[in-house]
Amino acid sequence: MKCGGVAEAKDATPEVQQICDEVKPLAEEKAGKKLDVFVAKKFTTQVVAGTNFFIKVLVGGDEYVHMRVHKSLPHAGGKLELNAVQTPEADHDPIGFF
Repeated sequence: MKCGGVAEAKDATPEVQQICDEVKPLAEEKAGKKLDVFVAKKFTTQVVAGTNFFIKVLVGGDEYVHMRVHKSLPHAGGKLELNAVQTPEADHDPIGFF
């Protein structure tokens, strides 16, 4: 993957689930509802000044949300920022840059 390009989607890892857990309250606020189920399923990344994570999250039944989360570089604190949420999404909807 080249710098600035988006990687291929892959299965979520424990690190990606941890990112989801940290930003869940913000995602609920942006989605305008409480999300009882919040399980990361797929993700892709984009290397910028830090890393953008594009994450497909199961939120119950067959409903998903897509999140764009920026993780700053370690020297900048490695902080997470939820930039955008797309909802509703489905399992077959591709995850990528938005």
